[in-house]
Amino acid sequence: MFIRQIELFLIEQQLKTPFKTSYGQYEKRESVIVKLIDSDGEEGFGEVVAFSEPWYTEETIQTALHVMQDFLIPILLNSQFSHPNEVANAFKQFKGNPMAKAGLEGAYWDLYCKQNSISLANALGGTKEEIAVGVVVSINEPNVMLKQIDDFQKEGYERFKIKVSKENDYKIVSTIRESFPNISLMIDANSDYSLEDMDQLKRLDAFNLLMIEQPFGERDFINHAILQKELSTPICLDESIYSLEDVKIAHSLKSCKVITIKPGRVGGLSESVEIHNYCVAHNIPIWVGGMIETGISRTQNVALASLPGFTIPGDISASSRHFERDIIIPEVILENGRVKVPTENGLGIIVNEDRLRRLTKKVFTFKN
Repeated sequence: MFIRQIELFLIEQQLKTPFKTSYGQYEKRESVIVKLIDSDGEEGFGEVVAFSEPWYTEETIQTALHVMQDFLIPILLNSQFSHPNEVANAFKQFKGNPMAKAGLEGAYWDLYCKQNSISLANALGGTKEEIAVGVVVSINEPNVMLKQIDDFQKEGYERFKIKVSKENDYKIVSTIRESFPNISLMIDANSDYSLEDMDQLKRLDAFNLLMIEQPFGERDFINHAILQKELSTPICLDESIYSLEDVKIAHSLKSCKVITIKPGRVGGLSESVEIHNYCVAHNIPIWVGGMIETGISRTQNVALASLPGFTIPGDISASSRHFERDIIIPEVILENGRVKVPTENGLGIIVNEDRLRRLTKKVFTFKN
C-alpha cells in the first residue's frame, strides 16, 4: 500500500456533562483525527485518544503530535506495507507513545480493509453480530449518580462502572447498592489507593462487585498481587497494561483476575488482538475499555469487542453519551441494549468531514 497523503485534525468538543475522575475533571475533549489517503484516493480514518493533560498516562495530545510528525509519519510515507501488523512492528523501533502509534495504525487498518473489501471486525477475527455494552458514571453527588444509573439502565446498558476515590468509595457504593442491589457493578478509582488502604478495599467485598479496576499505580504489579490475594473481588488492570508483555507479567504474578484492553493504550489493534489471544488461551476474562472518544474509535472498539474472547460488556457507550453530535454517520447507538457490529468495508461508517472541520482547531498535512 502506498500512502500519498496524511492529514491530522486537532479537534475539540464540549462534553454534554463534565466527566470527573479521581485525578481530574474533563469539560472539553481534545482529540486528533488521522486521515490516510492512498494512491487511488481511498481514505482511512483513525483517532489519537490521548488526553490534553498527563493524568491518565504521560502521553498527551501535544506529545502525540510531535511523535507522529517527526517519527511515525515519515515511516508511513516512505515505506510500503502489505498488512497493518507490519505497520505496528515498524513503529516498535520507537519506545512508548502507544496512542500516537494507535491513531496511525487504526487508520491503516480502516484503509487496508476498504482496499480488501472486508469489514474491520472480520479482519480482526470477530464473530459476533452485536455486542453487549456497559457505561461509565463519573464522580458526582450520590443522588445524581443514582439518577444516571436509572436512566442508563432504561437505555439497556448491562454493566455499570462507577468512578470513585478513596475518600468517597464506601458512601457511593453502599448508596448505589441500596437502590440497585442486582446490577452488574464495578468501581474504578484510577490508581487512587495504596497498599495502606488494604482494609478499606476489603470492606468493598461486601457489595458483590464485578471487579475493582486499577486500585494502585500502573507499575504496581507486586502490590496488586498482594491485594488480590486478600480480596474476593476480582482486580482488573487498566493503566498497568501497555503491551502483551505486561499481561504476561500480571498473569505470572497473579496481580489481577481481569484485563481491560484499550487499543489506544496498548499501541493499536494489532497488539490488542495479540493480548486477546493470550487471554483466551489462559482463561483470563477481558473487556474493551473506552476513552471518551469519537465514533471513529468507538467503532474500532465495537469491531474489537466482536472477537469471541470478550465476554464482559465493554465501555462502548452510544455516541450520545458524551457528545451532542458525533463526527460519524451513522452514530453509535443502542438497540435493545446492544450495539450492532458494522458489516460494511473498513470501519463501516462515514466520517462527517463538514462536522470534523467545524470542530478543527488546526490541520497538519503531509504529502509524499
